[in-house]
Amino acid sequence: MNKVFLIGNLTRDPERNQTANGVSYCRFGIAVNRNYANANGERETDFFNIITWRAQADSCYKYLRKGLKVGIVGSVNIRNYEQDGVKRSSVEISADEVEFLSPKGSTGEGGYETRNYDQPASAPAKRAMKDSAPVEDEDLPF
Repeated sequence: MNKVFLIGNLTRDPERNQTANGVSYCRFGIAVNRNYANANGERETDFFNIITWRAQADSCYKYLRKGLKVGIVGSVNIRNYEQDGVKRSSVEISADEVEFLSPKGSTGEGGYETRNYDQPASAPAKRAMKDSAPVEDEDLPF
Protein backbone atom coordinates (compact mmCIF):
# COMPACT_ATOMS: atom_id res chain seq x y z
CA MET A 1 0.00 0.00 0.00
CA ASN A 2 1.36 3.43 -0.99
CA LYS A 3 -0.43 6.06 1.13
CA VAL A 4 0.84 9.16 2.88
CA PHE A 5 -0.82 11.67 5.24
CA LEU A 6 0.85 15.06 5.70
CA ILE A 7 -0.04 18.32 7.44
CA GLY A 8 2.11 21.34 6.70
CA ASN A 9 2.37 24.90 5.45
CA LEU A 10 2.83 25.95 1.83
CA THR A 11 6.39 27.04 1.08
CA ARG A 12 5.45 28.84 -2.13
CA ASP A 13 2.37 29.94 -4.07
CA PRO A 14 0.82 27.16 -6.19
CA GLU A 15 1.70 27.00 -9.89
CA ARG A 16 -0.95 25.76 -12.34
CA ASN A 17 -0.42 24.33 -15.81
CA GLN A 18 -2.00 21.88 -18.28
CA THR A 19 -0.84 18.69 -19.93
CA ALA A 20 -0.73 18.44 -23.73
CA ASN A 21 -4.22 16.85 -23.49
CA GLY A 22 -5.62 19.84 -21.55
CA VAL A 23 -5.71 18.25 -18.08
CA SER A 24 -5.11 20.84 -15.31
CA TYR A 25 -2.46 20.20 -12.70
CA CYS A 26 -1.11 22.29 -9.85
CA ARG A 27 2.24 22.05 -8.05
CA PHE A 28 3.21 23.47 -4.68
CA GLY A 29 5.52 22.65 -1.81
CA ILE A 30 4.80 22.14 1.88
CA ALA A 31 6.97 22.16 4.99
CA VAL A 32 6.16 19.56 7.66
CA ASN A 33 7.60 19.89 11.16
CA ARG A 34 8.82 16.75 12.89
CA ASN A 35 7.39 15.88 16.30
CA TYR A 36 10.77 15.61 17.99
CA ALA A 37 13.92 17.68 18.37
CA ASN A 38 17.40 16.69 17.20
CA ALA A 39 20.46 16.32 19.47
CA ASN A 40 20.87 20.13 19.54
CA GLY A 41 17.27 20.61 20.73
CA GLU A 42 16.13 22.01 17.38
CA ARG A 43 12.99 20.80 15.60
CA GLU A 44 13.64 19.66 12.08
CA THR A 45 11.44 20.24 9.04
CA ASP A 46 10.86 18.08 5.96
CA PHE A 47 9.92 19.58 2.60
CA PHE A 48 7.63 17.86 0.10
CA ASN A 49 6.63 18.63 -3.48
CA ILE A 50 2.89 18.14 -4.06
CA ILE A 51 0.94 17.73 -7.32
CA THR A 52 -2.85 17.85 -7.70
CA TRP A 53 -5.00 17.19 -10.77
CA ARG A 54 -8.15 18.44 -12.53
CA ALA A 55 -10.78 20.31 -10.42
CA GLN A 56 -8.73 19.88 -7.25
CA ALA A 57 -5.79 21.55 -9.02
CA ASP A 58 -8.00 24.50 -9.94
CA SER A 59 -9.24 24.86 -6.33
CA CYS A 60 -5.72 24.70 -4.90
CA TYR A 61 -4.50 27.31 -7.35
CA LYS A 62 -7.44 29.58 -6.61
CA TYR A 63 -7.47 29.43 -2.79
CA LEU A 64 -4.03 28.42 -1.51
CA ARG A 65 -1.13 30.79 -0.91
CA LYS A 66 2.29 30.61 0.66
CA GLY A 67 2.09 30.13 4.43
CA LEU A 68 -1.38 28.55 4.59
CA LYS A 69 -1.84 25.17 6.34
CA VAL A 70 -3.08 22.12 4.41
CA GLY A 71 -3.69 18.44 5.02
CA ILE A 72 -2.65 16.08 2.21
CA VAL A 73 -3.69 12.48 1.57
CA GLY A 74 -1.97 10.87 -1.39
CA SER A 75 0.74 8.56 -2.64
CA VAL A 76 4.50 8.81 -3.06
CA ASN A 77 5.84 8.86 -6.62
CA ILE A 78 9.53 8.37 -7.32
CA ARG A 79 10.67 9.31 -10.79
CA ASN A 80 14.09 8.26 -12.09
CA TYR A 81 15.67 10.16 -14.97
CA GLU A 82 19.02 11.05 -16.48
CA GLN A 83 20.23 14.62 -16.89
CA ASP A 84 23.58 15.47 -18.49
CA GLY A 85 24.68 11.86 -18.11
CA VAL A 86 23.93 11.82 -14.37
CA LYS A 87 21.25 9.51 -12.98
CA ARG A 88 18.83 11.38 -10.74
CA SER A 89 15.59 10.73 -8.89
CA SER A 90 12.73 12.96 -7.83
CA VAL A 91 10.18 12.35 -5.06
CA GLU A 92 6.73 13.87 -5.35
CA ILE A 93 3.43 13.41 -3.50
CA SER A 94 0.42 12.93 -5.78
CA ALA A 95 -2.47 14.29 -3.70
CA ASP A 96 -5.78 12.46 -3.78
CA GLU A 97 -7.25 14.81 -1.16
CA VAL A 98 -6.30 18.33 -0.05
CA GLU A 99 -7.93 19.79 3.05
CA PHE A 100 -7.61 23.56 3.57
CA LEU A 101 -6.80 23.85 7.29
CA SER A 102 -6.18 27.58 7.74
CA PRO A 103 -9.26 29.44 9.00
CA LYS A 104 -11.45 31.01 6.34
CA GLY A 105 -10.23 34.52 5.57
CA SER A 106 -6.64 33.75 6.64
CA THR A 107 -3.84 35.19 4.64
CA GLY A 108 -0.56 33.64 3.64
CA GLU A 109 2.70 35.56 3.48
CA GLY A 110 1.59 36.99 0.13
CA GLY A 111 -1.37 38.66 1.84
CA TYR A 112 -4.12 36.95 -0.17
CA GLU A 113 -7.46 36.05 1.36
CA THR A 114 -8.64 32.47 0.94
CA ARG A 115 -12.08 33.38 -0.37
CA ASN A 116 -13.48 33.22 -3.87
CA TYR A 117 -12.67 36.56 -5.49
CA ASP A 118 -15.36 35.97 -8.12
CA GLN A 119 -18.08 36.17 -5.45
CA PRO A 120 -18.78 39.49 -3.70
CA ALA A 121 -18.48 39.51 0.08
CA SER A 122 -21.76 39.21 1.96
CA ALA A 123 -23.13 42.22 3.87
CA PRO A 124 -22.25 40.74 7.33
CA ALA A 125 -18.73 39.96 6.10
CA LYS A 126 -18.31 43.52 4.78
CA ARG A 127 -19.57 44.90 8.09
CA ALA A 128 -17.19 42.66 10.06
CA MET A 129 -14.23 43.76 7.93
CA LYS A 130 -15.18 47.44 8.38
CA ASP A 131 -15.77 47.14 12.15
CA SER A 132 -12.73 45.02 12.99
CA ALA A 133 -9.75 46.75 14.55
CA PRO A 134 -6.27 45.96 13.25
CA VAL A 135 -4.25 43.60 15.43
CA GLU A 136 -0.60 44.38 16.10
CA ASP A 137 2.01 41.58 16.26
CA GLU A 138 2.74 42.47 19.92
CA ASP A 139 -0.89 41.65 20.84
CA LEU A 140 -0.69 38.06 19.58
CA PRO A 141 -0.35 35.39 22.28
CA PHE A 142 2.03 33.26 20.18
